Amino acid sequence: MKKIFQVLLNLFPRPFLIQMSLIVKPVLILVYKGTAYKDPIDGKTFSKFLPYGYETQRPNVLGPSTLSLERHRLLWLYLQRKTDFFTRPQKLLHFAPEQAFFKRFKDMENLEYTTTDLNSPIADVKADICDLPFETDFFDTLICNHVLEHIKDDSQAIKELLRVLKPGGMAILQIPQDLSRATTFEDDSITDSKDRSRIFGQYDHLRIYGRDYFDKLREIGFQVKEVDFTSELTEEEVDYFRLSQGELLPICFKPS
Repeated sequence: MKKIFQVLLNLFPRPFLIQMSLIVKPVLILVYKGTAYKDPIDGKTFSKFLPYGYETQRPNVLGPSTLSLERHRLLWLYLQRKTDFFTRPQKLLHFAPEQAFFKRFKDMENLEYTTTDLNSPIADVKADICDLPFETDFFDTLICNHVLEHIKDDSQAIKELLRVLKPGGMAILQIPQDLSRATTFEDDSITDSKDRSRIFGQYDHLRIYGRDYFDKLREIGFQVKEVDFTSELTEEEVDYFRLSQGELLPICFKPS
């Protein structure tokens, strides 16, 4: 099963796989029925989760019902337990909307929900993250997860995120992390997709962010909290929700 998922991820375009997942989800829910692990996004429990990964497969991480990964479940739990995100009226801008969140955010009555992406067929606004067509100081909340590693000029993208966020607003800017690295690694000379997948973890990633990512956000103008929410959970909870121990959430605010 593990090998099959790796082949599929590398063989077919992501939009096609997303469409196919909608068909097979009911089957996965039945096959993985159980109580050992829980997806907090929809509250369903399973005997195990699916494997996931382009280069190296991580076992037991892909939620059968929401198709959430560790980062999605971590963010959901943080928003649920530490913020008023689910009750406070707000304008939310969501970049490259993830399947685990899209319909749920769309149905939330407290959100004025806008999605944007350059290529996604479900995005409300087709836009370049480096040149956003939104007013300055417009959105209360931004969610931009695992996007910046795809963007050549990530500094300009971060400046645009800061621009469209209201003073005092919150931006959650998750990226793939290698916290053992002090500095971010990128090399434009590596152009072969197989080499990029091997070195960067995915064929369309342009860099591996290190701990200096948080400083970069601060230098551009955000106030940044490096939140290790897993440290507030028990080991049993981290395993039950299938989270990545020690993953840091970049919780960013625009100075008032």
